[in-house]
Amino acid sequence: MKLSGIIIQKIKQEGPISFREFMEMALYYPGFGYYTSEKKKIGKQGDYYTSSNLTSVFGEMLGKQIEEMWHILGKKEMMVVEMGAGTGLLSEDVIKYLKTNKNLSRDLNYCIVEKSSYLQKEQQDRLKNENVKWYDSISKLRGMEGCIFSNELPDAFPVHLVEMENELREVFVGYENGFIEILKPASDQLGHYLKELEVTLPYGYRTEINLEAIKWIEQIASSLEKGFVISIDYGYPSNELYQEYRNRGTLMCYYNHTVNESPFEHIGEQDMTSHVNFSALDHWGRKNGLDLCGFTDQAHFLMGMGIDDYLKNLQEKSPKDYFKKMLPIKSLIMDMGGTFKVMIQKKGIEHAELSGLTFQSMK
Repeated sequence: MKLSGIIIQKIKQEGPISFREFMEMALYYPGFGYYTSEKKKIGKQGDYYTSSNLTSVFGEMLGKQIEEMWHILGKKEMMVVEMGAGTGLLSEDVIKYLKTNKNLSRDLNYCIVEKSSYLQKEQQDRLKNENVKWYDSISKLRGMEGCIFSNELPDAFPVHLVEMENELREVFVGYENGFIEILKPASDQLGHYLKELEVTLPYGYRTEINLEAIKWIEQIASSLEKGFVISIDYGYPSNELYQEYRNRGTLMCYYNHTVNESPFEHIGEQDMTSHVNFSALDHWGRKNGLDLCGFTDQAHFLMGMGIDDYLKNLQEKSPKDYFKKMLPIKSLIMDMGGTFKVMIQKKGIEHAELSGLTFQSMK
């Protein structure tokens, strides 16, 4: 039976399910969900590219920022935890850079938190010569000191779809010769989310609420004793996310490098994402002990980490290879640089001047 059939059967037996439950099944149902199947997801044969697919420079710049954090933490034993490492390509680039510092390499404990057994196997194959440990939950690293980072992770958490009528309503999924949407009164928890962020939706406004992201940042905050959290993803703070022109939400689907807004097609075979609310990560991060270091976009982060000097040195040392290597770097800055954001939070640290936040593009 296909995954769509499993979902239809569940609806017929139990009644309409929330869109969040539908999305969770579509992405994570054992063996059939998008992230739990053996389908190629990232790269030319997959459905989308990430920054690390374009060039290893992204991982080098991220590694350079982590190296700076190691200095701030006192140049001692440091745990670096990557949440959701995909194919392991970014991990490989970050580790390669960190190994150039022999003292840091000696003090480094690199861990990956990965729930997908298929992706974990792919990561282990790629990183078989590296000293990496795998975990299925960040809570198993409680009390750690160091840096926790993620690249394009919260955007793939299953979300609640809500729409404002005379009161807040939640989208449920039913089935009548095809999948249909049904609006039901939203739970108090969903209303509380908007109230906490001081967000008032106008009549007819539809958006997503990512309660999983709150649990995620709470787990990170409770696991980190001292250090930093780097979250890289596409999204906005609340004052930009809830603009009128986004009144149908930000839910998008990716299938064979094409983008669509049809979650009820290619079920289990296409990725589904929604833009991250960075104000929510900041708000619930603060409530759980994480202070905001800063927030910027990927282009300004790379500028702060010295990408201009990197390109200048590349041109001087390898003029023949310059244009070949420069083009994907330009894509990191020009094509993806404004879309992707970088938020850095800290815990147990009084002051932290970070190069990646030199040019903060927004508050």
